[in-house]
Formats: sequence, C-alpha cells, structure tokens
Amino acid sequence: MKIGILCYPTYGGSGIVATELGMSLADKGFEVHFISSALPARLDVTNPNIFFHKVNVQTYPLFQYQPYDIALSSMIYRVVNLYKLDILHAHYAIPYAYAAFTAKQMLKADNKDIPLVTTLHGTDITLVGQHPSYKHAVEFSINQSDTITSVSESLKKDTLQFFDIQKDIQVINNFIDNSVFDEEGNACQRKQFANDDEKILIHVSNLRPVKRIQDVLEIFKNVNKKVKSKLIIIGEGPEMEKISEFMENNPELIGEIKLLGKVNDLYRILQLSDVFLLPSEQESFGLAALEAMAARTPVISSNAGGIPEVNIQGETGFLAEIGNVEAMSNYCIKLLSDEKLLEEMKKNAKAQAIHFDLKNILPIYIEMYQNTIAKFEEAKYKEV
Repeated sequence: MKIGILCYPTYGGSGIVATELGMSLADKGFEVHFISSALPARLDVTNPNIFFHKVNVQTYPLFQYQPYDIALSSMIYRVVNLYKLDILHAHYAIPYAYAAFTAKQMLKADNKDIPLVTTLHGTDITLVGQHPSYKHAVEFSINQSDTITSVSESLKKDTLQFFDIQKDIQVINNFIDNSVFDEEGNACQRKQFANDDEKILIHVSNLRPVKRIQDVLEIFKNVNKKVKSKLIIIGEGPEMEKISEFMENNPELIGEIKLLGKVNDLYRILQLSDVFLLPSEQESFGLAALEAMAARTPVISSNAGGIPEVNIQGETGFLAEIGNVEAMSNYCIKLLSDEKLLEEMKKNAKAQAIHFDLKNILPIYIEMYQNTIAKFEEAKYKEV
C-alpha cells in the first residue's frame, strides 16, 4: 500500500501524530509519502520507505497572500501520478482536505481518482473551521472525504454539532509509543531541577492563550505555599510575557520556576516530574497529558474537550472545571502530600497510557485504510 500523508510540519499535535503514524507505517513495510510545506519536525527520512515532497510556493508581487492551497493541490496531483499512490490521508481539514479534494478533481479530469481520508484534530473544527470565512469550505471538504476520523469522542460530538456532516465519523484516538518512555530517569538528573525534599510540577505547551498559562502559575503559587516544589515550563509562545509579569509580581518565586523553552528529550524531563498541569480551555484529545502519563506522571487538568477520555478522575489524576484554580490547587496539594496516593496514581497513569499505545492504535489505522480502499473500488465498479 502506498499512502500519501498531508500534514503540518510543526510540533503541534496533528503534525506529531501524522509523522509518528507515517513512520510506523513505513516500519511495517508500507510506502509513505509526506507532502508538506517543510520537513516535519520528527520525520526520519533515513527510512527507505519514507518520501518527502516539499510544497514550494512561487512568490509573485501581484499576490498579497501567496496561494499555498493551489501549490499544495498541484503537488498532491503530481505525487499521486508519479508514485501511483493508493490513498491520501489529510491531517487537518484546513487546508489539507480542501486541497486534496481539488487534486482529486484534477485527477478525475485524467480519468484517475484516489480515496481520501480526513482526520480531524481539533482547532480545525473548534476554532478556525467555525469562522464564517472558512466554515462552508471546511464542511464541504469534510463531506467530500471518503472516510472521516476524529481523535476523540468529544471532537466527533463537536463536529456533528457545528457542521452538517453527511457521513459517519470514526473515532481513532491519538497514540503514544510507550517504549520511548520506558527508560527510567535517575536521581542525579532530578537534582538538576529540584532538591530531594521538593516536588516537581511541569507544564508543556505552545503557550497560546487557550492553554491558560496564568492558571498554571497561580496553581503553582498556591501549591508552593503548602508543598516545597519547583515548576518547569517547557515550550514557547505568545503567552511568555505573562510568565515574565508573574515573576515580576512574585519575585520570591523566581528561583522556583524554570523555563526550558523547546527541548528534544521531553520524555526524560517528564519522567522526573511529579505532577503535570493542563488547565486548558480547549483540548480535542490531550496528547500532552498522555505523554506525561506514559512517563508515569499524574495529571491535574481541566475537564475540557477530550481530556476526560484520557485523564480519569481519581485514578490517573484529577479534573476540575475550566478556570477553577482553587480546585486544581487543592487536588495538587492533596496528591503531593500523600506519597502512597502519588505512587498509586503514577502506576495508574502508566497503565492508562498503555491503552493508547501505538501497538494498539496502528492496526486500527491500517484496517481503516484497507476498508476505505475496498469501498472506494467497489463504488467505482458499480459506476461502471
């Protein structure tokens, strides 16, 4: 099977899932072609079954905004023709499902066609896709897909609520490769971040407003009054200024907060942490929480979106209403003050992560591809 994967090249959840999925498929012997504006961040191009096709946009002074969608559609058309792909998989409705539909129309003009799978990841539905400038195009391109999947039941529900979708949506959860997190962190590494009598709280995100970094800081402030602790923040983004302002207003905590920016070995730091904070306003799935749990780190989170499908209340951590800093603080203090409870939740977190292991999810994707191709070919036969 030859699979074309269309995705963003960034560290965002959709790009990570698309890249990890493609590499796992390549390891199974499938030929995988990535089509994107840049080399995806985690993509291993040394695998002989992986191909990367960069979408180049020619700059013309005439255009105020360069027509990336047109260049993307043209590249999809070329790659399908040159490499005889069997199926296309668009990760994110905008612009990939829309561009893939245009490419399919170009192929039909040559008496060719190819099935299209569209996976909905989050803000393509809950934020960007609902804007009047995009909504009808998003709805149309989703309905033109041969198979539609979403990464959580919550996102499926949101999609059906906000769009008139004429086809079934199959939920295939995001996944984690637990083997990456199996290596134990050591005490020496932990001492780089905290003393033996201190707990480590951690937050990882792109620091957008939806991640509610102010809540993270306030939770830590409350916890630090009761439990000796350090806060590690990993990531970069527009809310960094709020962190600086918080430190200016709380100078006593400057030495207790460590900003690490983007890191490559995230799992090693997660393994050293005691609690992962995720008070997000919206999460379609909560991949960051799943990564923390794979590293045996319990999660204190909001109950937004698909997070409750990952973080189980009272078992792998605790959940509270969005913005309820007091409740999340109290949960955190309770957990960090009870070593027996903390150790139990660490074990439960790892067990929950195993349910979302790559080994369990990959066969579902492969079966979905095979079923999509079979139904597509059957429909073509009936037309003849």
